[in-house]
This record gives sequence, structure tokens and C-alpha cells, in this order.
Amino acid sequence: SSGINAEYGGSMPPAGTIKVDPVMVEPIGLEKPSQKQGHKPEPEIFEPAPLLTALIAYLNLGLLVVFGYVRDFMRLWGYESNIGAKEYGNEGFAPLYHEFESFYHRNVYHRGSMLTAAPLAGTPGATIDIIEREWGEHLSSFKLTDRKKNFLNVGSYNYLGFAENDGYCSKETIKEISTSGAGVASPRKELGTMQIHQDLENLVCEFVRKPAALVFGMGFGTNSLNIPALMDQGCLLISDELNHSSLILGARLCGAKIAVFKHNDVADLERVIRKNIVMGQERTRRPWRKILIVVEGLYSMEGTMCDLPAIVALKKKYKAYLYVDEAHSIGAMGETGRGVSEHFNVDTRDIDILMGTFSKSFGASGGYISGDKKTIDHLRRESHAHSYAAPMSPPVARQIIASMTSIMHTDDGKRRLRQLAANTRYFRTELRKRGYIIYGDSHSPVIPMILFTLANICAFAKECLNRGLASVIVAFPATTMLGARARFCISASHTREHLDRVLDILEELDPIIGLKLSKNRKTSAFLDFWKHLIYKQ
Repeated sequence: SSGINAEYGGSMPPAGTIKVDPVMVEPIGLEKPSQKQGHKPEPEIFEPAPLLTALIAYLNLGLLVVFGYVRDFMRLWGYESNIGAKEYGNEGFAPLYHEFESFYHRNVYHRGSMLTAAPLAGTPGATIDIIEREWGEHLSSFKLTDRKKNFLNVGSYNYLGFAENDGYCSKETIKEISTSGAGVASPRKELGTMQIHQDLENLVCEFVRKPAALVFGMGFGTNSLNIPALMDQGCLLISDELNHSSLILGARLCGAKIAVFKHNDVADLERVIRKNIVMGQERTRRPWRKILIVVEGLYSMEGTMCDLPAIVALKKKYKAYLYVDEAHSIGAMGETGRGVSEHFNVDTRDIDILMGTFSKSFGASGGYISGDKKTIDHLRRESHAHSYAAPMSPPVARQIIASMTSIMHTDDGKRRLRQLAANTRYFRTELRKRGYIIYGDSHSPVIPMILFTLANICAFAKECLNRGLASVIVAFPATTMLGARARFCISASHTREHLDRVLDILEELDPIIGLKLSKNRKTSAFLDFWKHLIYKQ
């Protein structure tokens, strides 16, 4: 069995019933969390789309689909060149490509391809260099040019500004290349474990206040390849409906029964737990071997934080285990950057498994899993990411050690934490005050601005690029049909002048596109549009 249970020396016995208590290992010699009062979870506000905007959004997508079928008919009869993928030599076989996904990519997504996936030529700091492209007919192809353009960057996960090519962290990383080389040609389980990996794991333990940790070279694989080593058949995995795809893939690979609860809805989570405990395993109706609740600390598409105190209370009540993905919250949340557990002042001993990545706040790559020693020892034996994948590059490990040490022990690290918090408060307050619809917790550096329609986000991205602003746009199917949005990622490297410039650009674009869609906006979008036209004339 790949699941952790006491029979195989693990620390997580089958715990699907109310009778069984999870084994909690007391951290020894670790810094205990302070008794300072934590923040209380904030009520989530998701302002719905105005009726007219909703109708336009559906009409927008519907017209694109209708015109897509018309263009496919024209391509079939040779009136238009076919830019889609073609399959040859497989007559009589089922197509390899999913029909509607290919159709959507060819006729909807492809129209805005010149606004996405821009090739970068530098570090993703407060500003970023983007290589200009020359496009072929119907945007069917492009070639890179020698021209670069500098943009104000609000689209990168560089929360503390450590993605830089100068300074203490970069110097330490360059030294490590000359000492240890650029990579290791063996998995960690065989010959790939180096002293720097062990040093990093010890530092992670100290930072997240857990007894043991294991680091990996890939953040996505940290979730998708370790969950199957924790859960298997006969187990129940309960997942938030908006969890990251790496968590979803790991849940599907592990073979456990998957139950989904509404996003950050603790009442619905309890309903799902109670229902599944009562029903038991399918067919046999036996108790679940164990139950694992999987949530994210900070949701990168919504900007919301999990209601950690309430979820911890539920997991104790029903004797379940808790897996918290802190990919976006570690380093960015909490007074000292220790994530949502510090933000809410929740004892990390109440969280069975803490996962995080190093690609957001630490300017590096890879991920970690921390927990009690027996759980981590089990993963050293059973994890596919530890047994088969390439280990973390030594220079990358050195970058993480340098940046994490800076956060913990230097004035510069503390200054970055304060700057990120101040920038987040200022930018969120200004957006909400001016009438834009934004989602997420007031402390979250991820700020989605809802635009609702495909036409809005394409126009927004194009006009931002024309004004020297690089941001991220997201639309269906990555969001709901009415969930199209622009997403701003705030960084400690941003100055007040940078944020004011972004706000000025949004004010310029509002009369043209209609960005202020909140019912709380102080002026009429219709009047603003005509004022803008008269002013231009």
C-alpha cells in the first residue's frame, strides 16, 4: 500500500471515523508561534455581473462560436487557409485531438494570441523587457525580432522582489555555480542528495516551524507526485473546488475517492465530511481508512485566503488530516512571511502537511513538503518526485537559502515584507474606492479585477501594452463564463510611483473600455464614455 498508516511505520493511521485520532508529533527545539492575536477571516464579496454586461458576455462568446463554425466550413471548402493542427495517416482512427477544445483554440483563443505568452528577456522585477514579435497571416505564426521594449510589470509572482540579477542573493547563487555546478545527474534517492539540499531542508523546518521537510525541484510535481504517496484506495480526499491543477492531478493519480466542496465554504465542507462518513466507502460501506482535507492558503486566481481557523476546527472535530498548499502565501503573508498559519495565528502543529513553492516569494523554483518526521521519512521512501525526478539544482537551492535567510534575519528582508503589505493595502484601497470590481482578501497581493467579457479583456490587454503596462488576462475556460479578469500581482519592488502609474492607465482606459463595473462607482460609465469622446474631438 502506498498510503501512510501505522502498520507500515507511518504517522497517519486510518482515520476515516470519529473514533480514531491522528498522531501528532510534538516539534522539539523549534520556535513556537507567538501568542499575538491573528487576523480574522474576512467575508468574501463576489459582486455579480450587471445584467446588461452578462448578456453581452454570453452574446460575445456565442457570436465567436457561430463565426468559428462558419470559418471552419469555409476552410473545409478551401475558401480560407486552415491554420489548425492536422492529422495525417490515421484514416479510420479516432482523432487524437479533443474536438471542441481544438475548435475553441482555433477560433476563439487564437484571435487574442498576440496578447498572450509574450517572450521575456530579463528578470521579472518591477519592470520587464519583452521581445517584440512579427506575426504571419491570420496570426498563424510569428518570428522573434531583435527589438525589446520595457514594460511596467504587474503580472509576475515576485512578491518580495527577490527575482533580480544583482544583490546579495544573486552573488551567492553565482558563487554556488562555481562550487557545485549547475545540476545533479541523479535522483535524490540514489546519488543526488547534496549537503546543500539538507541545509535547505533544515532551514525550511525552522522557517515553517515543522519538525521535518523535503524539497523538490519542481513545484507542480511537489503536489502531483506526493499526494499519491499519502493517499490510495479506501481513502477519502476532500478538495476545494478552486484548488490548483497540481492538487487536482495528484488527487486523480492517488486512486482515493474525491469529494469537492464549494470554494472556502466551511459549512459545505462539513456537510461533505458528514455525508461521506455516514455513507462510508462505495459498495462495502466500510469506514474510510483516512480522510484528507486539501486546501490552498492563498488562491492565485481569486485572491482569497482559506478560512484556516474554521477548517482546523473541523478537521479536529471529525478526526481528518489537513494538507495546506502555501505556494502563494508562504513568504507573502504573515508578519514575518510564514504564510496563512502566521496570518491567522494558527499553530502549525494543527496542520498535518504544509506544502509550498519557492518560485513566488523566493525568486527561485521548486517546492517543499513539511510535516512530522515519520511522514517525511515515508515520503523519502515512497515519493515519485524524490525517487525518480531530477533534484533541485544547487544554485537554485542557494538562492532560496539566501532569500529565506534574508527574510528571517536581515533588515532588508523585513523591509520587503513591510513594503509588500503597504503596496497591497494602497493598491487594493484605491481600486475599490474608484469603482473597480476586485476580489480577494484585503491582505492578498494577488488582485483580480473582474471585466466579465472576452472583448473587455482583449481590449484591456492591447491598450495596456500600448501604454507600457504588462499584466495578466484570464478568461473562459480557465474561469467561469462571466469570470474574465485581469490579474495584478503586487511586489515589494514596486514603488508608489509605479502603482500610481498603473492607476492612471486604468483611469485612461475606463471611458474607452468600461472597467468600472461596480455598483458602488460614483459616476456613470455612459456619461464618462461620451465625455471622453468629446474631449478627444
